[in-house]
Amino acid sequence: MSTELAQLLERVRALFEDVDFTAVREWKAEGADRKAVGHMPIYVPRELIHASGMLPVGVLGGGDRLEIIRGDAYFQSYICHIPRSTIEMALTGRLDALDGMLFPSICDVIRNLSGMWRLLFPDRYVRYVDVPQNFSPDVGGAFWRQELEQLLDDFAGLSGRAADQEALRRSIAVYNENRREIGALYEARSHEPWVYPASELYLVVRAGNVLPPEEHTELVRSYRQLAAAEDRHEQDLSRVVVVGTFCEQPPLGLLLTLERAGCSIVDDDLLLGQRWLTDDVSEVGDPIEALATAYLECSCQTASVYQPEGRRGAWLVESVRRNQAEGVIFCAPSFCDPALLEQPMLVDALAAAGIPHTQFKYAENTGQFAAIREQAGTFSDSIRLWSDA
Repeated sequence: MSTELAQLLERVRALFEDVDFTAVREWKAEGADRKAVGHMPIYVPRELIHASGMLPVGVLGGGDRLEIIRGDAYFQSYICHIPRSTIEMALTGRLDALDGMLFPSICDVIRNLSGMWRLLFPDRYVRYVDVPQNFSPDVGGAFWRQELEQLLDDFAGLSGRAADQEALRRSIAVYNENRREIGALYEARSHEPWVYPASELYLVVRAGNVLPPEEHTELVRSYRQLAAAEDRHEQDLSRVVVVGTFCEQPPLGLLLTLERAGCSIVDDDLLLGQRWLTDDVSEVGDPIEALATAYLECSCQTASVYQPEGRRGAWLVESVRRNQAEGVIFCAPSFCDPALLEQPMLVDALAAAGIPHTQFKYAENTGQFAAIREQAGTFSDSIRLWSDA
């Protein structure tokens, strides 16, 4: 491995392991009036935060790098793990660099977490971001525009800087470029997954949760070019799509386990907070209208958003075919109601298309993967030996 690539990977690994958000603290220290706004995964309009002169910060829980001591006292045991680790980080001062928090409407757990936040931190800005489930422009579009305008007003009060239309257009352009670069990396990975292993790609994309988007765009571009220059040889692995990871993230060790079990991940729903819009947002005209239209027309499909009868799973079948995958791995967090309730409908869609699949669950602090490796390895072997997929 080249020195440049090794240094880049060392950096993104350090950002991943740092549960104290040191990069955010350092960014704020460079200016007395700098502020940062945290957000939970997916469906957050980061453009508005950026245009208001603040740093959007993705908060994805503490993973397996944080021992939960106080967080377990605030939530019941039969829900997913991410709210407990997020509360733990907040109660131990690890999120003190954040001047506000946004909680998008992913599920009831995240809604409840926003309420808990208000009780624990009454002096901090907090907002539950309710995305529309109606995709009609005059209903869902009007509602989302109203939400965006309210957020923009809130951010002006928080930052002391009102974002005008030109600032919004600049931020839209910044995030369009960032998503394009991430999209180019995903496309390159789909063609040559041995060049861009999921365990590396994940860390590179995740770094965007704590870095300014302009800096992250350059980092993603550098990784794509450096990895392409490496002498990495094609491996005889099964091409799979991993789904169910759109909110609580799996431990990095789980991704490594899948690779060691003989699986090349060619598409996934990891880290959707940085790529939930699947096309560029218009950089001309009314920027709020452009953002509202983008949600209606090119937001990714997840278990948290309504889909018309009979359309559940169509996106997954299309992903399998587009990426020439040979199977699907359902990898959902334990007790994730949206993912686990949607899974039977996705399985039906795969069965109708003749696409093999397997499934297991995880928690973000899982540390043992022997059973998962055996199951994923058996699935990979069965695809290569007997499947016509």
